[in-house]
Amino acid sequence: KKSTELGEQWKKGIPIEVVPMAYVPVMNKLRSFGLDPVLRMAQNKAGPVVTDNSNFVVDAKFSGPHNWDVLETKLLRTPGIVETGLFVGYASVAYFGMEDGSVSVLQKPVL
Repeated sequence: KKSTELGEQWKKGIPIEVVPMAYVPVMNKLRSFGLDPVLRMAQNKAGPVVTDNSNFVVDAKFSGPHNWDVLETKLLRTPGIVETGLFVGYASVAYFGMEDGSVSVLQKPVL
């Protein structure tokens, strides 16, 4: 979603892939980072969502801005966390499909 700040329109939190046996300590660690983690539950089966790699998905809600580079580094260095949905610094251009069928292009500013 196009917004000026992360979380301005997306309210479900940062998706984080977590090894099942590390689920409880990871949840505690996420809370210590100022996040509000919630285990994503499946809609059409009993239990949590399970990834192709047999891991759980935790949605880590946040309030207010964070230093996203630092937070992503902390998350990826946390034992039990496989991947995050932040992807800080990966893209130099973003494409947004508009309701009228056109495409809006946003370039990463050159510093």
